Amino acid sequence: MPTESFVQLHGRRFAYLDFGGPGPVLLALHGHFGRGRIFAPLASALAGRCRVVALDQRGHGLSDNGGDTTPDAYVADAAAFLRALDLAPAVVLGHSMGGAIAFLLAHRHPELVSALVIADMTVLNQEPETRPVLDVTGWPRRSSSRRALKSAIEAQGIPDASYFLDSAARFDDGWGLLFDTDDMMASQHALTGDFSAQWAASAQPALLLRGGDSFILSAATAQRMASERPNTQLVEMPGCGHWLYADAPDVFAAEVGSFLDRMRAAPDIL
Repeated sequence: MPTESFVQLHGRRFAYLDFGGPGPVLLALHGHFGRGRIFAPLASALAGRCRVVALDQRGHGLSDNGGDTTPDAYVADAAAFLRALDLAPAVVLGHSMGGAIAFLLAHRHPELVSALVIADMTVLNQEPETRPVLDVTGWPRRSSSRRALKSAIEAQGIPDASYFLDSAARFDDGWGLLFDTDDMMASQHALTGDFSAQWAASAQPALLLRGGDSFILSAATAQRMASERPNTQLVEMPGCGHWLYADAPDVFAAEVGSFLDRMRAAPDIL
């Protein structure tokens, strides 16, 4: 795990991990409640084949909380980050909410994105396709220990809080989460809707990964996404849920690596 680095973008501090190495840049964008370090296993598996750079998006991880939490703000952050670190054009990988930000970035700033990897994100982020908002308003602010924090979150109806514990930290007054729950509620509501037109509006090569047991991306919508957007390959990962990169890390890395190899072999892409 590299040391966390920081950059100022339009007056805000953003944290990121740069795993280094040769090959094309892969900008990794996490989902709601996550942080860049979730991509460490992927970076390790792809070492020597690409340079993974994982951003803590606004309101997440060690990046600044507060302010605008609309998709437009997230996209502007990603674009500014790629430009500030001179990383473009990059392959952009996004999981869940990060997947939406990735394909919105490809649509609005095509010069910054050479290819896309969308990990289990729907274009129909609305009911009845999925439940787009997880109510976190009653989640604990502080607990006496990391274990107590996990138990308190699971008491809110979360079967396994491990994903959320990636964002746990020890503060002066106990253990808590790095993200602000009000920010997360606003961010989730802002991302609700139908993004089919924006998804189909870009043409960079794309890999769409779906967990076979996903509660976010239905099989029918995944097939439609692949058919309606040019240069898009759909791969389903059986036995995986929404957090497919954690459910089957070796398979996830192999699919991403194979896609990168195909892109590298194609002229004028990577």
